[in-house]
Amino acid sequence: LMLGLLTDFKWQFSVPQQERMLSHSGANARGRDMFGLRCLPGECVLQRAVLVRKKLTAKEGGGWLSGTLFCTHFRVAFVPQDCPKPDDNADPVLLGDHDVALASIEKVVAVGPSRTKLVTANSSLKFTPEELVLYCRDLRVLCFLFDRLTPDTQAVEITYTIAKTYQPVKPGTVLSFQNAALGSVEMKQFLSNRRRDAHMNWFDSLSDWEQELERTGAHGWRVSSVNDRFEMSTSLPRFNVVPQKVLDTELKKTFAHFNEGRIPRWCWRHPRGSDLLRMASFQNNIYHEKDDIRNLELILFGGQSVCVVVELGEEMPSPTDIQMAHTRLRALCLGDISTSVSVPDDKWLSTLESTHWLDYIRCSLRKAAEVACLLRGGHLTVVLQEVEDRDMTCLLSSLVQVMCDPHCRTQAGFQSLVQKEWVMAGHRFLSRINYHRDSDKEEAPVFLLFLDCVWQLWVQFPSRFQLTGEFLLALHDSLHLPLFSSFLANCNRERCKRSQNLSQSYTPVNGWRDAVPRGTSLDPTDPPLPPVWDWVLQYSSQRRARFTQPVPPPVPLQPTLNGNLNTNPDTHRVGGADTIQGSVFLLSRGSFSCPANLLPWRSGGGSGAYRKSHRRGGSSSENLPGLERLMKAFSLTELPQGQTTSTANLQGPLDPYEPLLPLLLGPCIGVWKDCYLRGALHAQAFSHPISSSSQHPVDLLAWEVQELREKLALAPTKTAPAKRKEPRWKDSNLNQNTNNGTFLFPASRPTLPTSNLQPWGPTPSSAPPSIPGHRDGSKHTFLFSHPSSSEARPDTRYFPVANNNAKLSKNNSSSLGS
Repeated sequence: LMLGLLTDFKWQFSVPQQERMLSHSGANARGRDMFGLRCLPGECVLQRAVLVRKKLTAKEGGGWLSGTLFCTHFRVAFVPQDCPKPDDNADPVLLGDHDVALASIEKVVAVGPSRTKLVTANSSLKFTPEELVLYCRDLRVLCFLFDRLTPDTQAVEITYTIAKTYQPVKPGTVLSFQNAALGSVEMKQFLSNRRRDAHMNWFDSLSDWEQELERTGAHGWRVSSVNDRFEMSTSLPRFNVVPQKVLDTELKKTFAHFNEGRIPRWCWRHPRGSDLLRMASFQNNIYHEKDDIRNLELILFGGQSVCVVVELGEEMPSPTDIQMAHTRLRALCLGDISTSVSVPDDKWLSTLESTHWLDYIRCSLRKAAEVACLLRGGHLTVVLQEVEDRDMTCLLSSLVQVMCDPHCRTQAGFQSLVQKEWVMAGHRFLSRINYHRDSDKEEAPVFLLFLDCVWQLWVQFPSRFQLTGEFLLALHDSLHLPLFSSFLANCNRERCKRSQNLSQSYTPVNGWRDAVPRGTSLDPTDPPLPPVWDWVLQYSSQRRARFTQPVPPPVPLQPTLNGNLNTNPDTHRVGGADTIQGSVFLLSRGSFSCPANLLPWRSGGGSGAYRKSHRRGGSSSENLPGLERLMKAFSLTELPQGQTTSTANLQGPLDPYEPLLPLLLGPCIGVWKDCYLRGALHAQAFSHPISSSSQHPVDLLAWEVQELREKLALAPTKTAPAKRKEPRWKDSNLNQNTNNGTFLFPASRPTLPTSNLQPWGPTPSSAPPSIPGHRDGSKHTFLFSHPSSSEARPDTRYFPVANNNAKLSKNNSSSLGS
């Protein structure tokens, strides 16, 4: 007890002096610390520890990296020992390759020789930490090892400094964190001179939307600025795409018929002529005038003859379900060494299935595939409907465009897609991410579910994407950093209000108006927030080079005729069945129906004369078989004689806009290993301590598989006629098995490449097997076994013993397979 009090007393009186010393004399005028850390403008070093080694992940090569550990009032930085001298004239980068922002840290755990302790701002350490483990909100786990020559005072004080300065869970800390990174005068000046990426579409001006209409060939639509001052709807963007026949004076009357004024608006046009729309639910208590009904149907149909409404409330998971599933997945994959709660190895897969995260991925991909198949038929509008139109409609509309549009699979196109369907469309990023941690009921990682779905598509169709998994991972990590204007608002109105520092007032006559006080200027304590797409500000050039990969140029589109590739004059045939002008159908659970209350004004609203005059325009059940055939048809284009759809896919796509329909069976949907399992090895090493002379069970499994392959290669085999070598991974989009009538499910699992089964180290036969449980006289800690720094031993690889009775855990084998 006396030792703890003395340590805490020493900390309280020594830290201010250390902060003053490091902040004033530690960094020179050019912003570079004398130990090699390049500080941001205005960044102060609070504490440092020398002779520290960082645990590298398997993706980084494994082993330990020696260097110096720093703690500033913005980040925890690690500078490797052999790091090149930083360029003082280069643009500042917020986080290096080995850094973590304080706002991203969730837990600080100190590890001693025989115990661990969760360190908080009010806790005291009764032992000198030998390892420091940082658990991050982006599912990273950073482990730092203090060498024997590291002064004990530095190890204790930097642990306390990180625990006292990382962002606590209380309001007001997000702004202080932003000021620490971007609040200096030099940083504000630097950000004000930054130019936006000219290769992507930002969708914040009328010309940007017109450019998108021209790119997709949607000539029957126009850009309306009726919501320029957010008078009609506070959550919609300033510009919305509506049919050309609808005037702005008539359009204003339709906002009251939908929740939050989120009217049906255009998202994307398929080259075959179909249009994708999204809207909120109808307000059934609004009286429908005859002119309002005409405008509503003009917007819904958009010049087409058939409208299919896809109601997402029944089939798609709710935000609460997504939040609960992600919380369970995080607890399963991340682990926590500060508690004794752990999942047994034999129950890992069943626990993973019980999280329902993979089920929600399958559900989202299946529904997006259905919409993509429907859009491919041409000559109809597909309307995605949600109660508030701010969560699952963002996810489904984005997934459909990623599946169908090659432009959205490039880096610039994907960034434009997120900007259009999420940022400008009013997804509640600030509430769903919950940076302030003040409203847990609104928190739901809907955007993270979308990124995981895109990753599943990228894994199954890697040659169709210009962006890579590194780009998706960088976007995932950036979401947990409260520094970007793209994520720090719930709608475009809030974003414009913050950037212009304008307050708004509402009157019944004038609606929403900006109130500009006299003599106001930007608050000097409120730093400008850059967009998340400014990757130069976040990552080094080496990291950004891995964001993209070369892809063949897309096939140029055929010449359009009135914005439609189909030149058949019979535009009222869908799936081979005659349709009536004005037919509306509901797509739910893979089948079509004609509910009477789908359009309220046709069943109960409006006048009797209007219903009588439009009786011929009602939905007909006779058209349902044609629409169902259209949904289940994989390709409507005629193939050469004797050629099937599967063989055509092996030679290459016939159409660059052919939808990428994923395989949805259990083995085909895996865990995003590079994201969710980044900290799993640390948790496994704690739960099952492994000595320095043994290997990880994943390496053991890989070594045994390699041995079996070598034995099979040497075994005598009977000669068999040569068969055509099939590709190991087929881009088959749809199940062709019609026996069970299953839609969008594969018949077999694709074969994994054998390169993934190679062991990570040298060939096991080249090294003698080591003895499990052997311990030498070097220093070992509770979490990780490591050699002492005084003994200059090389970083050698250890290999497992060939034990046929060894029982492998299911979690290790499943992570290898995924």
